[in-house]
Amino acid sequence: MSLKLKPLADRVVVEPAPADEKSKGGIILPDTAQEKPQQGTVAAVGEGKFSDSGNLVSMTLKVGDKILYGKYSGSEVTVDGTDYLIMRESDVLAIL
Repeated sequence: MSLKLKPLADRVVVEPAPADEKSKGGIILPDTAQEKPQQGTVAAVGEGKFSDSGNLVSMTLKVGDKILYGKYSGSEVTVDGTDYLIMRESDVLAIL
């Protein structure tokens, strides 16, 4: 995938997983009732950030990782019709 968006420092670009359109009981949910997904796939990563001593701390995440993140983490952006989130690596809770 050739993404035109390159995150800086310790930020990652995440493509959120699609929201569930049905409840567990099989009821179809309208857009307003669907919960925001809290997992996604890493689409791009920055180079890392510099520590106080001046050393570059490399990123733990890599492109293609499936991750969990906080409910209100990141900033939403749309590039070429696809929605993405840009967040700091520290906002990521876990790698799946």
